[in-house]
Amino acid sequence: MKLGFHYWNYSTPDDPAQIASTLAETARIAEQSGVSSFSVMDHYFQMERAEEPMLEGYTTLGYVAALTERMTLRILVTGVMYRHPGLLAKIVTTLDVLSGGRAELGIGASWYEREQRGLGVPVVPVAERFERLEETLQICRRMWSDDNGPYRGRHYQLEETLCVPAPLGRSQLPIMVGGGGEKKTLLLVARYGDACNLFATGVDDVARKLEVLRTHCAAENRDYDAIEKTVAAMGPTLDDPDAFLADAQQYAKLGVSEIQVMPDRHPVAFAEQLAERITPRLADIG
Repeated sequence: MKLGFHYWNYSTPDDPAQIASTLAETARIAEQSGVSSFSVMDHYFQMERAEEPMLEGYTTLGYVAALTERMTLRILVTGVMYRHPGLLAKIVTTLDVLSGGRAELGIGASWYEREQRGLGVPVVPVAERFERLEETLQICRRMWSDDNGPYRGRHYQLEETLCVPAPLGRSQLPIMVGGGGEKKTLLLVARYGDACNLFATGVDDVARKLEVLRTHCAAENRDYDAIEKTVAAMGPTLDDPDAFLADAQQYAKLGVSEIQVMPDRHPVAFAEQLAERITPRLADIG
């Protein structure tokens, strides 16, 4: 079982001048301890506390890329409404090239209307967001292929799908489609995703959603086993490490290969305690 570190909050410490050094030290400890991936949120307002600090995600990952060497870097997950898909493909490719081939596109339908309305991002109906998400997935796949021709969609039209340089050492960047919606999101995982990301809401719930994914894969003639299964832990990881690890063991039996955790205290202290109490034991699971 791999461990992902999801850096979701920039409010601790409360001095904005310390955000960069705290982020840097957290990423350093996480990588040295064996954490597999490092992710941030794609928000511009802090959820539920909009007046607190929040950083733009891809700029943040570029900073982390310069300080690390091994961890996969992703946004968990990119909001489809925040960047034109052609530019998004270039942004993620840039991160991949500058990080030495460590970028992954995490993407979802986006949902936080307050920041969208506040910053002038178009707010569209849910059905349209999913249409745009599918077109974005198609465009990114095209941008990372040898086909540089035009793309004609309902919402996006590109005269050229040119992306130079290409991702390092591979023809396509991995795509993680985030979310557990059974009719639309998991169908898009089956069609386009290299990985899914579900909330760790319980073993039975995750098992049921993975069965839905398996059904979609069968309908789409897609190899279910080729899709990486990941979950995002919602509870406080360090309050009861034994319980967390027991849950991780059960998720591993379902085929989950990575579990992401989120700091619930000072990020540096969380990373240090994670390295002492969780990471060595998690490596034996799976």
